[in-house]
Amino acid sequence: MLGSTHGTFTTGLRARVDACGESPRAAVHGITAAPGDQDVSGRPLYAAVPDLDRFFRPESVAVVGASDAEGRPNTGITRQLLAWAERVGARLVPVHPTRTSVFGIDCVPSVGALTEPVDLAVLLVADPLPVIEELAETKIRFAVAFASGFAETGAAGTAAQERLAAAVRRSGIRLLGPNTNLNAFERFRDDLEGPAVALITQSGHQGRPVFTLQELGVRLSHWAPTGNEADLETSDFISYFAGRPEVGAIACYVEGLKDGRSFLLAADRAARHGVPVVAVKVGRTETGARTAASHTGKLTGADQVVDAAMRQFGVIRVDGLDQLQDTATLLARARRPQADGVVVYSISGGTGAHFADLATGAGLRLPTLPQAKQDELHEWIPEYLSVANPVDNGGHPVGDWRGRKIIDAILADPSVGVLICPITGPFPPMSDRLAQDLVDAAEATDKLVCVVWGSPVGTEEAYRTTLLGSSRVATFRTFANCIGAVKAYLDHHRFTGAYRSPFDDAPRTPSPSFRKAQALMRPGRRLSEHAAKQLLRAYGIRVPREQLVTSAAAAVRAAGLVGYPVVMKASGAQLAHKTELGLVKVGLTSASQVRDAYRELTDIARFESVDLDGILVCQMVGRGVEMVVGVTRDELFGPTVTVGLGGVLVEVLNDTAVRVPPFGEHEARSMLAELRGRALLDGVRGAPPADVDALVEVVLRVQRMALELDGDLAELDINPLMVLPRGQGAVALDALAVCR
Repeated sequence: MLGSTHGTFTTGLRARVDACGESPRAAVHGITAAPGDQDVSGRPLYAAVPDLDRFFRPESVAVVGASDAEGRPNTGITRQLLAWAERVGARLVPVHPTRTSVFGIDCVPSVGALTEPVDLAVLLVADPLPVIEELAETKIRFAVAFASGFAETGAAGTAAQERLAAAVRRSGIRLLGPNTNLNAFERFRDDLEGPAVALITQSGHQGRPVFTLQELGVRLSHWAPTGNEADLETSDFISYFAGRPEVGAIACYVEGLKDGRSFLLAADRAARHGVPVVAVKVGRTETGARTAASHTGKLTGADQVVDAAMRQFGVIRVDGLDQLQDTATLLARARRPQADGVVVYSISGGTGAHFADLATGAGLRLPTLPQAKQDELHEWIPEYLSVANPVDNGGHPVGDWRGRKIIDAILADPSVGVLICPITGPFPPMSDRLAQDLVDAAEATDKLVCVVWGSPVGTEEAYRTTLLGSSRVATFRTFANCIGAVKAYLDHHRFTGAYRSPFDDAPRTPSPSFRKAQALMRPGRRLSEHAAKQLLRAYGIRVPREQLVTSAAAAVRAAGLVGYPVVMKASGAQLAHKTELGLVKVGLTSASQVRDAYRELTDIARFESVDLDGILVCQMVGRGVEMVVGVTRDELFGPTVTVGLGGVLVEVLNDTAVRVPPFGEHEARSMLAELRGRALLDGVRGAPPADVDALVEVVLRVQRMALELDGDLAELDINPLMVLPRGQGAVALDALAVCR
C-alpha cells in the first residue's frame, strides 16, 4: 500500500496532458523549499537535480581506451558506442596513447590532448582514477567507469572507491559507476508513442526484463545502470526523470541506497510532479541484504525503515521483476482514475468469483452495481446470472453484438473507474471478439480497462496482436500482478492528489524546547529516568508528578506532596530494566510503606552494585493503554520515530510502526492505523476509548525532538506511555535516553 499524505491536504489538483496527448500528469505542487534550504538539523530540504541532458544526449563523446583490434573486449564496446553515438547525433573521439585511429576515426593520445569540448568521457580502463584526475583539467561534464574491483570486493576495494569518489568531487565531473555497464547506451525503439518508462538499475541484468517491454509495445526512454554509485546514484536519476515530460513512470531495481536523505528528497520531487516510482528493493531478508552488500558495497538499511520511508513518499515497492514490469507499465500509460470502483467482468461465474475474492482481499473496492444498472445489463445477459459485481455474462453474449453493449454499459456507471476482464484461456472465435470489444471500448473511454490473458501459450492472435497492439488496454498474464498493479494505480493517484511535501513544513530553526533540552544532554552517556523525563518535559510531553529523593525522610515528604498512592523507583544512568531487579514498588499508600520501600530499593541497588542518583517518588497514574514511542538512528535515514503497543507487549508482539521525520499529523495517525493492536485504542471489552489525539501529539513532539536533537540524541524510549481515556491525555511513565 502506498504511503499516506503529510500535514494539511492539498486539494484541487490540476492535471495536464503531456506531449503525446495520452496520459494526464499531475501539475507540480507548490514548492516552498528551494535548493540550499536546510532543516533545523542542517540537512537539505529540496532535491539537488543534476542536469543530465548532456549525459543522455551528448554532442560529443570521448572513448578512453578505444580499440578496433579483433578479439579485444574494448573493441566490442567501442563498436556499440559508435552505433549509439550515431543514433543520438554525437561525435565520437577515440582516445588511445599508441593508436593513430580507431575504426577509421583519428585518435588523440590522451584526454589532455582533446582540442574540442566533450560532454561525456567513457573510460575503458582498468583503473579510472588517473584518468579522472587528468579529466579535472578539461571541460568534460560526465564520465562513465566500467571497471570493477571496487566496493563490491571488500575493504581494499572500498578504500579504492573512496579515493575515486574523492577525486571525482575535486574534479567537478559527474561519474556513473564504477562497476557499471553499457545499458545506458542501448538501442531504444523510437517508433513507440505515449508516456515512457524510465529505468534505473544497480544490476544491469536485472533491468533486462523491463527493457524488453519494448517488444510488447511499451515505450522506454532511458536506462541508468548506476553500479557502485561512487558519485551519481539512484536518487539523482529519480530526480532528473521526475522532471522529464516524456516519462510516465520510473522503474527501479535497488540493491542498496547510498544516502537515505537523498532518496527521500528524490521521491518527494517525484511525488510533487505526480510521477510514480516503482521499485524492487532487495534486502527484505538477512540473506538478501548480505548478497546485495557483496554486489554493490551499499548499506541495505533496516528493511522496516526502508519500507516505511517508501510508503511515506509514495514509492511503490514490489517484490518481483514481473511486478515491476506490469506495475510501471500500467502507471505510465493509464489516465487518472475517475472513480475507485472496480468491476470484474467475465464469461464464467467461477472465474469472476475467484478474481473478486482476490481483489477484495487486496483492498480493492468492488461496489455493487445499482439496481437500474443491473436491470440494463439483464437486457443482454440472462436473468439467472448475477450482474451485481462481478458481472457474469454466461459466455454467449460475447460472441455477438451484445458483448460491446455490456462493456459500454458497465463503463458508463459513475461508480466504476476500472473494468477488469479475466480471460482464463482462449476459446476462438468468442475470445477473439471479446478481446476486440475490450480494445474498442478502451479507446472510447478515459476509464481503465484491464485484461488478464491466462493462456500459458501466449502466441494467440487475440493476445499478441489485439491486446498487445493496444496502448489503452492494460494486459496482464496473472491475476496477482493485475490486482497489485491496479491497487498501486489507485493508491498512487489518491496519494499524489492530496500530497503536501513534509519538507515544506520542516522546522528551519530550533524551538525554545531545544535550548532547554540541549542543556540536559550528556555526550556519550545514558540519562537516568529522572533526567530523561526532564528532557520530555522540555518538549511539552506530560510526565507524572514526581520528586527525586536521597533519604527515607525526604521520600515520605515527597509522597505527601505528590499525593498517595505513589510509585517508587530507583533512578540511575545505567538502569535500563528496573522491574527485573526489583527496583520498582507500586501502590504505596502510607508513610511507613514509603520508608520501607526506600530502604529496600537502596539495599537492592547496593547488592546489585547499581549507581543511583536517587529514588523517584512518582504519582500513580490511572489505567489506560500502554504504548511505546521512541527514537532510533538508522544508518541510511538518520533519526526515525517508532510507535507501538508498549509495556511487556513491545517485546512479545513487536507491534510497531516507524516513520522518518519530518512528517505531519496525518502520517502520525497512519502509523497507528498500521498497528495490529489498533483496536485497543478504540476500547475493547468495555474499556473506554483512549485519547488518540493526545497520543498523536506525543508522536509529533517526539519527532520534533528527533529533528532538533539529531546531533545529540542517539536513542529515546518512552515505555510505557500511558494513554488515558479520551480527553484525559497521555503520560510518560518511564523513559530512557542515550546521548550521542
